[in-house]
Amino acid sequence: MSFDQCVFAWRGHYANPHTGSGSLAGLRLGVKDLFHIAGLPTAAGNPDWLASHSIPEQTSPVVTRLLNAGAELIGKTQTDELAYSLNGLNIHYGAALNPRCPERLPGGSSSGSAVAVAAGDIDIGLGSDTGGSIRVPASYNGLFGIRTSHGLISREQMVPLAPLFDSVGWLTRDAKTLAQVGEVLLPDHLPRSFEYKSLRIALLLPVQDRALWTPAHQAWLNNQSLLQNSQSIALNSVWLSRASQCFRTLQGRAIWHTHGDWITAHNPSFAPDIHARLQWCATLTEADQRAAEIERASLCADINSWFAHVDLILLPTTPGAAPLLSAKADWMDSYRSQLMGLTAPAGLAGLPQVHLPVLMDQNAPCGISLLGKAGSDKALLQLACDLCEASS
Repeated sequence: MSFDQCVFAWRGHYANPHTGSGSLAGLRLGVKDLFHIAGLPTAAGNPDWLASHSIPEQTSPVVTRLLNAGAELIGKTQTDELAYSLNGLNIHYGAALNPRCPERLPGGSSSGSAVAVAAGDIDIGLGSDTGGSIRVPASYNGLFGIRTSHGLISREQMVPLAPLFDSVGWLTRDAKTLAQVGEVLLPDHLPRSFEYKSLRIALLLPVQDRALWTPAHQAWLNNQSLLQNSQSIALNSVWLSRASQCFRTLQGRAIWHTHGDWITAHNPSFAPDIHARLQWCATLTEADQRAAEIERASLCADINSWFAHVDLILLPTTPGAAPLLSAKADWMDSYRSQLMGLTAPAGLAGLPQVHLPVLMDQNAPCGISLLGKAGSDKALLQLACDLCEASS
């Protein structure tokens, strides 16, 4: 398949009377193929979804705001099927090659948006993040990305995955553009910055089969004059595994509640790994959900305690570089669980998280995340800009 087929679900000219004016004038936009745009089909990464749903007659208010701000719509970007993967390998439309390291995964489910931004085809990659679908491809492709506070930005006219956790996000090549989009999409009343003189930070130090906050992470931090007043929060593999399993269970129940009837009625074709996860979702019971909700309350109490005396938390976004395309399936299953231990805290607590592409691992991109309290989205974006300016 061609690059375009693997990255874009649709690419062409979309008439926008606001192009050339507004704060996003001159910036090219790609929209993850979950967001409805009137007159264009939404496939959600699956041909059977496309065949069983009519062409939308309304446009996502998120897309409308970006177009009204002058962004030029270049196309709709491919997604993993129903956005239920973090790999970026769509069995129907092809694997979008990671422009930074083609031998490694591009990351999903906002894979098309991430690859198109990294390749320079677009400047803004609109996407969604449920279990890491902005943060993970941002890390793998060396991009800036934000998962916004849950419920802060409209998800109307958008194919859901698990509404309990779905959040809007976007990817860019630089922090300034990331923040520009935030000015358009985020509510005006949000705090715009942190008070740096009194900024209190904590380092999340996760340990799985190894310590994930590495000397490279610490060396970057040591060079940041804005991030000096820090304490440490240790997270062992047991806590991370609890967070991963709790998130996956609640997500799975929400997915089946959202899509179970359609799956049962249409018996759509899915990639084997996604099919297996959806079949697992179908087995989850109300008792499983109740137990996971109790576990979520306990985990969120821990997360809330992290912020009792700090304003900002730093953590590794992913365990390291993107996995190789040649990685074995059983290894990938284990890796997915580890990865979701890192991405679960923001999802479980509905928090905003910004990825900074500031590190390399095995000659491939990775980085550090800024995790903030709910509603601190604009302050996180401003901090990302200030950190980049201070480092330049």
